[in-house]
Amino acid sequence: MTRDLVLDALTGEQESEQVTIRALDGEVIAILDRSELPGYVAGREAEPDGVRWIWDDTPAWYPHLLAAGVRIKRCHDLRLAHVILSMALWTAETEFATTPSPWHGWGGLAALEVHTTASMTAALTPTVADDTLFDLAPDAPQPDATSVESRTRDCLLEWHAQTEAIAQASGIGSASQRLQFLVAAESSGALAAAELSFDGLPFRRDLHEETLESMLGARPRSGQRPRLLEERAIAIRAALGAPTLNPDSPPHLLRELRRNGLDVASTSKWELASQEHPVIEPLLEYKSLARLASANGWNWMDAWVREGRFRSDYVPAGVITGRWSSRGGGALSLPKVIRGAVRSDEDWRLVVVDAAQLEPRILAAMAGDSAMLAAGARGDLYQGLVDAGVVDTRAHAKVAMLGALYGSTSGQSGLLVPRLARAYPRAIGHVDAAARVGEAGGVVHTWLGRTSPRPSADWRETQAAASGPEAGAAEESRARSRAREWGRFTRNFVVQGTAAEWALAWMGGVRRDLAALGSSSSTDPSEHPRLAFFLHDELVVHTPKGLVDGVVEILRESSRQASRLLFGEQMADLVPLDVVVAQSYAEVDATPEEELGEDGPPLN
Repeated sequence: MTRDLVLDALTGEQESEQVTIRALDGEVIAILDRSELPGYVAGREAEPDGVRWIWDDTPAWYPHLLAAGVRIKRCHDLRLAHVILSMALWTAETEFATTPSPWHGWGGLAALEVHTTASMTAALTPTVADDTLFDLAPDAPQPDATSVESRTRDCLLEWHAQTEAIAQASGIGSASQRLQFLVAAESSGALAAAELSFDGLPFRRDLHEETLESMLGARPRSGQRPRLLEERAIAIRAALGAPTLNPDSPPHLLRELRRNGLDVASTSKWELASQEHPVIEPLLEYKSLARLASANGWNWMDAWVREGRFRSDYVPAGVITGRWSSRGGGALSLPKVIRGAVRSDEDWRLVVVDAAQLEPRILAAMAGDSAMLAAGARGDLYQGLVDAGVVDTRAHAKVAMLGALYGSTSGQSGLLVPRLARAYPRAIGHVDAAARVGEAGGVVHTWLGRTSPRPSADWRETQAAASGPEAGAAEESRARSRAREWGRFTRNFVVQGTAAEWALAWMGGVRRDLAALGSSSSTDPSEHPRLAFFLHDELVVHTPKGLVDGVVEILRESSRQASRLLFGEQMADLVPLDVVVAQSYAEVDATPEEELGEDGPPLN
């Protein structure tokens, strides 16, 4: 039987920091210096029954163990679990959710809100890097810890409080089991994130430098543009008759574009591409190359590529829906133009696997829409919509589905979504219902119980102002607009969040079984297959060539297991996988928007 052990420490000088190991009844099992911890953990991990480590925050503990060559199988991350349970609709009436806690306000827990620095319409546009407006607010204060004993008691109390809250969860019959699964998957994801950063993605710096020099020119001095980028800047200035123009300044650029007769509201590439003017070609080239230089140029390599590996800093649940984000390195937007530098080691291979059309399939399963499930069962869900006569082309099927998921009501998607609603009323009705809840200021939840935040005080004030005795047409229009925006958020929350839960379950199974495969094939940990990259619905495994077949089977079976765990045995084949075995990541097709890591066109 797996034993639960609470790991805690007094934060102080590194050389004097002590670590305590306790049982759930408070018994002190061991008191160690920090330097002794890896050896102790390795010994306990070798026990036949195994250990689950309960600690406050995975990033505070696991990187230290990984650096010492120690990996663990299971943990319970109290911080991540607290976020889920303190917000969950199913635990809202429990003492855990209604009683002030020293854990609330630590590590971002008090700042759970959706940023509104741009309109929710823009925030909900599906792009390659669509997470920034859903990030949790950073730099929240952390609780004080004045002694080993007080910190340990807090961890024990928090563990027991979380356990009781899960047991008391109500709302649906399986609420407790779903929340328990969610916090376990979230904690497993935290371990995977630390391992992904530690192991990294194989990356050839010399090859990427060749790409940069061919596209941008030689590495410039600090503060200067690369030669080929500067040539485009000169061409832009000449075309606009603006010798002092800084093309990196959107306001300055927009002013000069309008002065030259271009009727544009922004400097986005999608709006510029519809214009005719001599400046358009060099300007679009400049924007693409400037993005490459800033996002994946020489400074990027200096910061994030070390010892032949790209090592990003992943943030589990860094997005309010439960999706991951990153603190730097751009792991969640790795454009095709740099993928040629991602090469497997000699006698190793990259196994790149993509969960095909994950979010629409998740929606079909959540809604129990048998017709949409049948369309997806044929393989390509979008082609299935064409074969069923819902739309005429695969491209239209994708536009229609994205419109349904993100609440687009105008343009091409606005025309196509009603066809989906007629063909798949249960699925479209599911997201429509979530949108109505959001428009009314309510909360929605994912399949496993992660719950959306309530609208901000400013949102509520806007709605109240529209109902006041002196409200006019302007107040009413603004209230309706903001209600629709929040409805689009909640519409997408239930699907994107549940897809993130499926991905966590999938990755957790892959992580577990890769460790077993590596241990059975080699006693040398450096020869074990490793997770190397994760992007929402895509995994990359770096593996010895001789283990490729085993890795592929693990990826497929873990997908089936994730679907069973969430939706039952009948859904085992819900999500088909596209698998590519390659030496270079460039051998894997990218979407058009990923060619230079650029955002896709807006849905309208």
